[in-house]
This record gives sequence, C-alpha cells and structure tokens, in this order.
Amino acid sequence: MKHTIKIVLILVVLMPLAICSVASKTAKTIPPKNSPVALNGQLQVIGTQLSNKDGKALVLRGASLGWHNLWPRFYNEKAVAWLASDWKCNVIRASMGVGLDDSYLENPEYALKCMTKVIDGAIKQGIYVLIDFHSHKLHIAEAKTFFTGMAQKYKNNPNVIYEIWNEPDTYSWKVVKQYAEELISTIRVIDNKNLILVGNPHWDQDIDSVAGDPIRGQKNIMYTMHFYAGTHKQWLRDRTDAAMAKGIPVFVSECAGMEATGDGPVDEAEWKAYLNWMDARKLSWIVWSVSDKNETCSMLLPRASSEGNWDDGLLKSWGRVSRTSIRQRNQ
Repeated sequence: MKHTIKIVLILVVLMPLAICSVASKTAKTIPPKNSPVALNGQLQVIGTQLSNKDGKALVLRGASLGWHNLWPRFYNEKAVAWLASDWKCNVIRASMGVGLDDSYLENPEYALKCMTKVIDGAIKQGIYVLIDFHSHKLHIAEAKTFFTGMAQKYKNNPNVIYEIWNEPDTYSWKVVKQYAEELISTIRVIDNKNLILVGNPHWDQDIDSVAGDPIRGQKNIMYTMHFYAGTHKQWLRDRTDAAMAKGIPVFVSECAGMEATGDGPVDEAEWKAYLNWMDARKLSWIVWSVSDKNETCSMLLPRASSEGNWDDGLLKSWGRVSRTSIRQRNQ
C-alpha cells in the first residue's frame, strides 16, 4: 500500500510537468518551409505599415470564415489547407460568433472547439490567422475570458492575430476605446508580441474618431476598417486616408464587393477601385465570407464540400472574384 501511495504521489507531481512539456513542444511548431510564416515570422507595426520580422512591408490577403455558429462545417483543417494551397491565402479569419443562436455566449465549449481546429490548421499550413471575437455588442467579461485562454494557448505562435471586437455598432469611440484598452492589457500580460486589431464605431467605418483620440503607449496594434464596396464608396477611402495621414495603422479585416447587407449585385467598378487603393497603400485585407447562405457575400454553393476541393462550379460569383483577387496578388 505504501508503495502504491508513493507511485500515485509521483504521478500526481509529474503529470503536470508532462502536460507542460507537451504544450511547450506544441507551441514551438516550426512552420513549413517557404510558407508565409516561415518567410515573414513575427509581425510588427512600423509607423502605419504592417511589417515582417525584418522590418519589410508585408501585405496579408485572405478569406474569412462565416460565423462559427452558423457555418461550423467549414471550421476544419482541410478547409484551411485548401484556402492556403488553392486560393493562396496567406491569412485566414476565424469568426467566432458572439450573438445569434448557439454562439460563444450560450455554448463556449463548442465555439472553442471550432476555433481551435481553424487556428491549429493555419499554424500547420504556416499562414497567419485572425482570432475574431465576432460581435456587434459589448461583452467585456466574456472577451477577457476568451482572449486570456487564446493568449495562454497561442502566445508562442507568430501566426496569431487577435481581433478583439469585430464591429461595434452604435457605441461611441470612448466606450470602444475603454474596452480595447482593457482587452489589450489582458492580452499583453500573457502575450506581448502578437498583433492586436482594434475595431471602431459604426461597423468599423468611424476610423476618423480613432484618429482624433488614438490608444497611447501600446505597440503592435492596428485599427480595423470594414467596407462593402456597393455601399461604402470614395468617402470611406478618403476618411481612411486622412486617418492614416495622422499616423493610424489600418488593417481591412473584412470587406466585400456588394452592399453592406451582404446582398445585391457585386459593384465591380468599386471593388476594383478598392483593390487598387489597397494595393497602392500596402493595406492587408480579408474578404467575407466562406459560407453557403443564399446571399451574394456567401462564396460557396450549399452542395460544396466542407473540406475544400472547390472548383469553379462550386463557387458562387463572389467566391470566384475573391479567389482570383487573392491569387493574383499572393502568387
């Protein structure tokens, strides 16, 4: 009996060490040779420009998955691998739904399961990944809990980008800024390197409010701007240019070519104008969305596989435009 007790005690002491050892090995995953992360490493913000480990300007272009609680079937490593290999995405966005039915608020375990599959898949492919708290409303306690866990798990992976509030809707910049400062502090206690993206009022179109009162004393943060080309035209490009002229670093973490409703025709002329504008300014951008809803912004037909292998016959019009736009620039 004494020997048994000793053995049990030894196991109790050693098991946490073994778990830590396994976690440490997982955290030090070496990206595939010549993959985006292997070539560019730890991201940093220099002035208004997203840059790689060597201080050279870097542009990330990729696709966003739809809400995890609406289209969970696309939250898997094979879909991520297809976006990396066939679409040539060097970044993807995992959009964890916070709101609507069965979201992170009601079912956090399932949300984390979906997110982890995508994040781990991106790390395996050597591409960057946005961990998106996809909410329009304020949920500071839940966000702190979520990002504490994500930072603890992925702090040693340069692939990771934290998007701390997708699209604040009718809140003031004062409220959004206070939220952002708390979340940044929460993350930075654990992870002092990886990029953090900060939203702004009215679905990430009030970038001018940021320019008037930016967050101070923090490194490696950028501010998101979202556009739907059928609705947000030259005025939003001008507004964003003015913010960047005042030193505000911008990351377009969600965009598309149709109306802001996600429906209606693709405005090809405005989409091309936005592409040229982003190219000229070396802005990173992510298109919305890998989903199969009956609306223009959903890129896939309902009969498309959950795991990639999407030929042109399985891509809707916006899916074909998005894939071409990314591939032409990321080859």
